[in-house]
Amino acid sequence: MVTVAVVDDEASMREFLSFLLTKRGYQVEAAASLAEFRSLTGRVEPDLVISDMKLGADTGLDVLSLARRLPRSPEVIIITAYGAPQAAVEAMRRGAYDYVCKPFDNEELLLLVERALEKKRLLTENERLRAVASSGRRFHLGESPAMQRLWAMVDKVAAASKATVLITGESGTGKEVVAQLIHSKSTRAAAPFVPVNCGALAEGVLESELFGHVKGAFTGAASDRDGILVSAGEGTVLLDEVGELAPSTQVKLLRVLQERRVKPVGSSTEIAFEARVIAATNKSLEQEVKAGRFREDLFFRLNVINLEVPPLRARAEDIGPLADFFLAHFSSELGRPGLRLAPDTLALLKAYPFSGNVRQLRNILERAATLSDTDVLKPDSLPPSVRGSPEGPPSQAVSVPAGFSLERHLDDIEREFLLGALRQSGGVKTRAAETLGLTFRSFRYRLAKHGLGDRDPS
Repeated sequence: MVTVAVVDDEASMREFLSFLLTKRGYQVEAAASLAEFRSLTGRVEPDLVISDMKLGADTGLDVLSLARRLPRSPEVIIITAYGAPQAAVEAMRRGAYDYVCKPFDNEELLLLVERALEKKRLLTENERLRAVASSGRRFHLGESPAMQRLWAMVDKVAAASKATVLITGESGTGKEVVAQLIHSKSTRAAAPFVPVNCGALAEGVLESELFGHVKGAFTGAASDRDGILVSAGEGTVLLDEVGELAPSTQVKLLRVLQERRVKPVGSSTEIAFEARVIAATNKSLEQEVKAGRFREDLFFRLNVINLEVPPLRARAEDIGPLADFFLAHFSSELGRPGLRLAPDTLALLKAYPFSGNVRQLRNILERAATLSDTDVLKPDSLPPSVRGSPEGPPSQAVSVPAGFSLERHLDDIEREFLLGALRQSGGVKTRAAETLGLTFRSFRYRLAKHGLGDRDPS
């Protein structure tokens, strides 16, 4: 879980920020002083620090200085009094992510928190990518003939560092891993790799994230901000689930890719960008074009080079090496060296048609490693579905009452799941959509269908 440290000498502000952030799903650690923050960092590693500028004899700059010296340096947001720009500028000069002035808008602060954490995640990911690239170790998705052909294409594509790439394949095959590998093997490896899930963000939010915005462009736009395409510099931007783009965004993206310039939301000025664009989708964009849901000209613009990641069921010879790779990781994580598969366990995995591909295999092995009492993972450590046995007791014959409507019954069930996901997410629709395994657009459509668009989940 993401950890946010709140440092403020006012108990009421500490309690308020702790409540606000906890409700959004973050783990919060609070400190009333620099000394308490120093003690806090001895037992937890915060991903983000939010500190008031005034802390009695100390200041938020002292907190920032300490945070910057931590092994896993967190991002820092400073809260300043209104009309104190000099302190805020100094904090930014010393490496703070951003600042917010009192009194602040809650949603503005939460948006700032999400962006700071996204930056932290990207920095961590890029450090990992550079380490992998420098060691020469290949990302492990398999070495079957089909995957070796893919790796050969990756090497060629990485060398052509400006060409747009479209990566296709079923969910869970590792499309983002392939994109990361292209980036790490290219001349852009030292610059950021920035993945964007096009299906998880609302249309307006996605455009602001990609293209940037100017101050006052919409509620909460307190300052000018570069979009991802510009801020990625000479790095790589992955447009994941690109098939989920709304038609209006498709039009704008087409122009952006053609001109290599973006127009921030609310601005009349265009800005050039240098980042390479890679797109990924588990949909057939050709079919989406025929159905009128995706622009043909954008498809051709994205599909300069196509890499298709084969499903795991088409390369069963990769399952053994993949299992060894994942179990080595779990051995280290669980402190149980020597985790391995029994021969009959491996045989069951090779015979299983993995609908969730590599991701599903990893999850199955993590479950087996966690639940098994021995280092040799036997068939009984696998889920019943993989063993070929039913998940539970035999189903009973269903009695259908007179006047029963299956459609109405399913609608009622769907409605309850939508409300339940909203309650669990505290009303945050993007998270509720993720909980149900839906894209944001699909989730929003279902809310509207049931008249729940503005419903209070409580």
